[in-house]
Amino acid sequence: MVIRENYLSKIRPFIGKDIIKVLTGIRRGGKSVLLEQIRDEINSPNTIFLNFEDLGNQRLCEYNALHDYVCEKIGDSKEQFYLFFDEIQEVQGWEKAVNSLRVKFHADIYITGSNSRLLSGELATYIAGRYISFAVYPFSFTEFQIADPALTFDQYIQYGGMPFLSSINFEPEISKNYLQDIFNSVVLKDIVKRNNIRDVDLLEHIIAYALSNVGRSFSATSISKFFKAENRTVAPETILNYLKACEEAYLLYRLKNQDINGKKILKVNEKYYVADHGLREAVIGANLQNVEIVLENIVGLELLRRGYKVCVGRVGTKEIDFVGEKQGDKLYVQVCYLLSDEATIQREFGSLLEVRDNYPKLVLYKEGSFRGNYEGIPAIRIEDWLAGKNV
Repeated sequence: MVIRENYLSKIRPFIGKDIIKVLTGIRRGGKSVLLEQIRDEINSPNTIFLNFEDLGNQRLCEYNALHDYVCEKIGDSKEQFYLFFDEIQEVQGWEKAVNSLRVKFHADIYITGSNSRLLSGELATYIAGRYISFAVYPFSFTEFQIADPALTFDQYIQYGGMPFLSSINFEPEISKNYLQDIFNSVVLKDIVKRNNIRDVDLLEHIIAYALSNVGRSFSATSISKFFKAENRTVAPETILNYLKACEEAYLLYRLKNQDINGKKILKVNEKYYVADHGLREAVIGANLQNVEIVLENIVGLELLRRGYKVCVGRVGTKEIDFVGEKQGDKLYVQVCYLLSDEATIQREFGSLLEVRDNYPKLVLYKEGSFRGNYEGIPAIRIEDWLAGKNV
């Protein structure tokens, strides 16, 4: 088992505190195992751990039933109890039960969910100011190598970082089937069911379009025109609603465009990235053949994993792949597959040189003869950067 220290170190300061810890992220992305690791680290006999996708707990998937069950377990005890609720969104009205248990007992509460609506609506009313959220992503390349040091970067590029893959040794056929099962589960349980979507075929076509165009700017109107060329009429508003549902299920991440000089957010041609590029391999295939856009997806998700708020940068007519902001600092990043010829060097470094501030700038690449830096901007192999080497 890979101990997810990156997350544990962020959660530890809040253990035992009167604040609800909320772990969110895509289904099968490692939330349940992380919850178990928190439980094991606390190591208390006063622990109640419930997974609401377990049919044995189906009778508790209503807030009164859950509340009564926990009350019976704790009884009149004044000791601190640790409550772990996995996939809490399966419980109807869960926020009422969680808030009541927080008030009623000396309880340290941890919940996970696979939909961003956990942090909106009723939740804001019942436990506003009483929760802290942690985004949980599939394995980084570093975690991937901890699971099996023999696994290569090309394997990561192809199959992604869904944690269970390490248990099946990334055997190609089994891995692809497993990733297809995850994709189907996310689509059916977290998107179709939760949004009452009737046209599942249309949803799947929109997702396939987004996965095929990872890292490329497009709009709902452009997708609508694409469908029209295939003799299918779809309103841009419908496309936007379906893409939003994919975001809420943590399948897709939308990055906005920022005019760096004007410091404005541009509401046109945003980019979408997939939570785990292995899902792209399962649905579209050819990750190794489309390596450049997959590398961009890997870097974008890694920036999110490292706590950056990320957008796409624009400087005049030039684009910067990623602008990351964290605690008042910025990081500008360009990503490419091959960094060797003069034209590529001029293109990748040229956009960064247009930015006239003193924040760090990087060009990340997979292959190429270029070494060192260009006019003070370093170039780093993506594999080294993912491993934490910044020089």
